[in-house]
Amino acid sequence: MKQKIKKILKWTFLLLLTLFFFKACLPSKQDTPTIKPRQSTKYWNLNTGSKIAYTFIEGKGIKKPYPVIYLHGGPGGYVHSKVIEVLGQLSENGFDVYLYDQIGSGLSARLENVNEYTATRHQKDLESIVEALKAEKIILIGQSWGGALATLYVADNLTKVDKIIFTCPGAVKPVIDSIEKLKVPDSLHLKEPLDVNRETIKFALKPRYIAIRLWAFAGKKIASDEEADSYLNKMAEKFTKGLVYAPTKVLTEEGGGGGYCNIKVPTSYKKLSDPRPKLKNNNIPVLIIKGQYDNIPWGNTNEYLDIFKNSQLKIIEKAGHDVYIEKPNEYLEAIKLFLK
Repeated sequence: MKQKIKKILKWTFLLLLTLFFFKACLPSKQDTPTIKPRQSTKYWNLNTGSKIAYTFIEGKGIKKPYPVIYLHGGPGGYVHSKVIEVLGQLSENGFDVYLYDQIGSGLSARLENVNEYTATRHQKDLESIVEALKAEKIILIGQSWGGALATLYVADNLTKVDKIIFTCPGAVKPVIDSIEKLKVPDSLHLKEPLDVNRETIKFALKPRYIAIRLWAFAGKKIASDEEADSYLNKMAEKFTKGLVYAPTKVLTEEGGGGGYCNIKVPTSYKKLSDPRPKLKNNNIPVLIIKGQYDNIPWGNTNEYLDIFKNSQLKIIEKAGHDVYIEKPNEYLEAIKLFLK
């Protein structure tokens, strides 16, 4: 009887394994939208080889001397129309505003070699953009991963940055794991966001998506860019519910996710040189905006306060990781007041 049960289990396992590999090898584009160029979309052909899509809103009235550059989250995120709508209003105060999709995402080009998706590539692209703008200095607004990217850039370009606004910044790269365990001060009244891990992980375990990621880790594309992007965009429909205080406020996805960029860039973090020593004793004015229900651990946010001594913290109540969605006016006013 035991032998019979073992045999049944063996064949069941083999059948399931065969089914897994069959599904893993079968291309299946998800039913997600594909982002389309806007009337305002322009392109830079950078000296790094990147073709970068961006939106430019020219400052009105008396021009401010330094432009604002927005760095979106991810890696593999993109500039949503809502961000353009909100931050574009800074132009009314005389600021030239640039919002660009990082290489491999949004309306920007995709790279043929997935191994070229690294944090350093994103930093070099930003350096090339600043060079193309011929700006003496810049003002950076870094959202989530964009905050970590801003930190990498600033560490190597201290004299090029006038001010920085970090909005719910992700952990400084390379990550120090012990930092995120720091206890939140009760006085801040921070709250846990909606837990969407189960739903997100369930989707991430789809055989085809596992295969796409495994091959990408090995430096190969088993799927087209369109298929890889569609999986990230579909998964975003699930995890973005945890990026807001009220799930009903989630924005409709515009289909700009960069699948391979999202998979590969995080694998490059450990190879980065630590930016922290380069930032010692810097005096750059910094504003850190954090939603009360932000999903980034307090320890990671607090590290920005430690690194940038000339900084201030603004907690926005009843807002999640994507503050600009739920409290656009409060978010914008905090930035305007800081830049003033």
